[in-house]
Order: sequence, then structure tokens, then C-alpha cells
Amino acid sequence: VLFRSKTIRQQVNFTLTKGGFEVIEAEDGVDGIEKLKANKDVKAIISDINMPNMGGIEMVKAINTSNELPHPPILMLTTEGAAEIVAEAKKAGASGWITKPFKPEVLIEAVKRLVG
Repeated sequence: VLFRSKTIRQQVNFTLTKGGFEVIEAEDGVDGIEKLKANKDVKAIISDINMPNMGGIEMVKAINTSNELPHPPILMLTTEGAAEIVAEAKKAGASGWITKPFKPEVLIEAVKRLVG
């Protein structure tokens, strides 16, 4: 779970933990990649677009072009809804998109679909 906002990270963590998932939190794309390197069995990533150091789309590109990292599905959870940003994220390799504010049941179902 990658969000610059600690509050959003906590909300997503609470929702997913309640849904039966184990959650690892990261503050931005750089932190997320480091945590992915250390936890190669991650089943899915949930990321915001706007983050310091490395934004969501840049992180998606870095993960999906790496030969050293696993390539779990990546769900974007963001306030951004512009068609061109969604298209850019999908082109980079994002698997799905949910806009904030999110409904907990929608997030849980989306993650269940991503991880099978």
C-alpha cells in the first residue's frame, strides 16, 4: 500500500486487513520498490499517483520494466480521474483504477480479483 498520506495508508491497511489480507505499507514509489525487493511474494500493489520522490506511474514503469523485481498486479487508488492519466497508468502497466474516496467493499473486491 503506497500513499504519501499516512491517514490514507492506515484506512487502506485497516480495510484490507479486515478483508483478510496482509498489508505492507510504503510512503512513496522509492520506498515501495525497496519493500518489494525485500518481499518478493507480494501478490498486489495499491498505489496513489501523486507521491514524493517517485510517483505512482513512475513506480509502475520501474517495476514492470525491471528484470529483478516481481511484477504483481498494481491497482491505482487516487483522486486523479482524468482520462489521459488513467491511460498513461494503464500503458505503464497498471492493472486497475479506483478513485478516492473509496468504498471498502469495492476495494476488497478489486484486490480479490487481482490476486485470484
